[in-house]
Formats: sequence, C-alpha cells, structure tokens
Amino acid sequence: MASMVMISTTAIPDHVGGALSRWLIEPCPGLFVGTVSARVRDELWSIVSASIGDGLAVLIHPADTEQGFAMRTAGRRRRHVIDFDGLQLIKFAATGPDDTSETASAIVN
Repeated sequence: MASMVMISTTAIPDHVGGALSRWLIEPCPGLFVGTVSARVRDELWSIVSASIGDGLAVLIHPADTEQGFAMRTAGRRRRHVIDFDGLQLIKFAATGPDDTSETASAIVN
C-alpha cells in the first residue's frame, strides 16, 4: 500500500536529486514529497544513502509506532536519531573542527 514520504536533502549530487524527482515532487529546493509504496521508498533511500557524498538527507515516512512515523538519516550531520523507549528523538552531537563523523541511522520501528 502506498503512503506519503518526505525526503529532505542538503548538498546532494545532482543525479541524486534527479532520481528522486522521477518519483517525488520538489515543492522547495531539497525537499521531496510524494506517495509511493514501501518498496519504492526503500529503493529510493538506498540510492540516496549510497550516493550522499558530502551532503545529508532525512527520510520521514509513516510507521506503526507511537509517533506514527519513522525517520532515517544519512550523511554528515549534527543531529542524530536515537531510540528512547520506542520513541525516536533527536540528539545533538558536539561539533569540532576535526569532527568527521559520518553514519547512517538504522531503521527504527
């Protein structure tokens, strides 16, 4: 069953934005919104997270959780999604001149 998804991107390669715009609309720069199946959503996210380069991306989609949605992130960022007793919360990481942490968040359902 199709559901609404939102992908927010910053400083991604042009080909990644092109791939996203085939399936989703871009109402403002870097924000992609649409209604797709879970399979298409997961394929789009694998393309984005594998090709993020120096950019960053956040995927928000409906899920059977207390909050009603799930978040995934990829790329270098200061905010990290953490699980706190089944709730997804945002943790701010300290930044420094040599901070090069780059991770992709796991799926939390």
